[in-house]
Amino acid sequence: MAAMDLLGRRWTLRIVWELSQAPAGFRDLQARCGGMSASVLSTRLRELQEAGLAEPARKEGWALTPLGADLVHALMPLAGWAERWAGSLGTGDA
Repeated sequence: MAAMDLLGRRWTLRIVWELSQAPAGFRDLQARCGGMSASVLSTRLRELQEAGLAEPARKEGWALTPLGADLVHALMPLAGWAERWAGSLGTGDA
């Protein structure tokens, strides 16, 4: 369950989601994650790198690895469920 331990840490899935949208530099990624401290972002990026899910990209800053992109693909059914769940609550927020 090491994967669940990593993915369950605060901000980890948000970082993965943001990187799935586009590679990002550190400060851009921090801004896109609104409110995350630099130390937490640094720690999470290091953890994602150690897990083989993200890597420094020369021009872009940080990007998902093929394994990280595969994780995003695996999470898509959960995203669909979250949209249906939010719709059932009438909030529209997933």
